[in-house]
Amino acid sequence: MAKLTLSDLAKKMRDIDFAVLMTRTEDGSIAGRPMSNNRDVEFDGDSWFFTLEETRTVGDIRRDGNVGLVYQSKSGLIGTRQFFLTLEGRASLIRDKASFTEHWTKDLAAWFEQGVDTPGLVLIKFETERLHYWDGMDEGELSLADATAREPG
Repeated sequence: MAKLTLSDLAKKMRDIDFAVLMTRTEDGSIAGRPMSNNRDVEFDGDSWFFTLEETRTVGDIRRDGNVGLVYQSKSGLIGTRQFFLTLEGRASLIRDKASFTEHWTKDLAAWFEQGVDTPGLVLIKFETERLHYWDGMDEGELSLADATAREPG
């Protein structure tokens, strides 16, 4: 079984536009919703997603920042190699316009017509603590909670 590095996983994630962000609701249930990373996947352990202040997502994160992400490669035909990635970590809410600009891509205008000036815009920063991947029949796990697990450079 080949062990993938964080760099290997980042390369695989470049072709995946949507993840499912999992939060815990006020009654303890798990809620998931698709979130686009707009191919902003120079993945170093952090993921970034835009949303609006009044969403349940923001309320859930305010109550409990322990969240999860799930990625899956495009569906393939039988015999083709599928790639799945689950991440556990902490989410924080960023309301800084400079951060919005840093992570903004033109495709986001489909959801946020006023760009980084959209009223109530919020950037979710997801910091990975642990991830598990399945690459065809290979699988593995990385812990990023320990700073030494992140690759240099």
